Amino acid sequence: MPNLRIEGVVVATVLPFDVEGAIDWSGYARVLDHCACLDGITAVFVNGHAGEGASLTPAERAQVIERTRKHVGTGKPILSGIIAFSTAAAVEQAREAEAAGADCAVLFPPPLLGNGASATARAPVAYVKAVSEAIDIPVSLFQYPLTSGLGWTTDTLVEMARIPGVVAIKEGSDCMRAYEENWHRIKEANPDVAILPSNYNWFLAQLAVGGDGLLSGLASLVPDMLIDLWTAAQAKDLDAMRAANDRLRPVVRCIYGTPPLIDMHTRIKAGLQSLGVIANAAPRAPLMPVSDAVRAEIERTMKGVGLRSGSRTTA
Repeated sequence: MPNLRIEGVVVATVLPFDVEGAIDWSGYARVLDHCACLDGITAVFVNGHAGEGASLTPAERAQVIERTRKHVGTGKPILSGIIAFSTAAAVEQAREAEAAGADCAVLFPPPLLGNGASATARAPVAYVKAVSEAIDIPVSLFQYPLTSGLGWTTDTLVEMARIPGVVAIKEGSDCMRAYEENWHRIKEANPDVAILPSNYNWFLAQLAVGGDGLLSGLASLVPDMLIDLWTAAQAKDLDAMRAANDRLRPVVRCIYGTPPLIDMHTRIKAGLQSLGVIANAAPRAPLMPVSDAVRAEIERTMKGVGLRSGSRTTA
């Protein structure tokens, strides 16, 4: 299994569709130009929540990987989400991702491990081991918010971090106490496993505790802002981190602040549409387009932080 170090700003790309619901490949190429091809972006995460991976066919997921690789080249690892209801389905998806050229399989918690099954390590660890042993590329773990019932406990994450082939954790516990405990315990167990903060409300706090980078769908919209925050964190410059976080804050509140939270990636696409990057912001059903009021607020926020059609963020 090849060695892979995932660090820095990892963009979870959104995937645009046309009005008929087919993938808008030309629009996706513009999305990649906007966010994935920047020097400060170190890796690209596709087929996850942001990319509506659960709504894609196996052929579409493979095409996303192949087209992303062709567009960004070989210099940036491609991570592909594995969203499955069973171990067998996860193994199949992971093998398909590997065959399409992905460098890492990102394992989402299976919904069947809710209702208390995630409270102990037995089933989750067996799941990760089974998928990891079935493929020749490394795996990353997708940590859900603890309140979802699918977030792994610290003890479970520590056991998973010791599994050969596990190279990173997208840390989305959405609880600073849990994040800090996870950071210290996982690094004690396996310092080579990268921990990537991903909770939009806690970027600054998470990086202050410690982090190997950032992983977010928000990087699809404002990659420069996340690059600035990560650069300041690397320099251990708290004032610069606060300044970057202050610039980011209105965007975070606009994209994630209004219920329902599931619309977060559709709002990101609405922001990209307002910037002229994509032509259509609608998601695939059963998700719904944003309302006119939310769209107007997104456009006001984009202008307020210095983003207009054809532009990037300005300090």
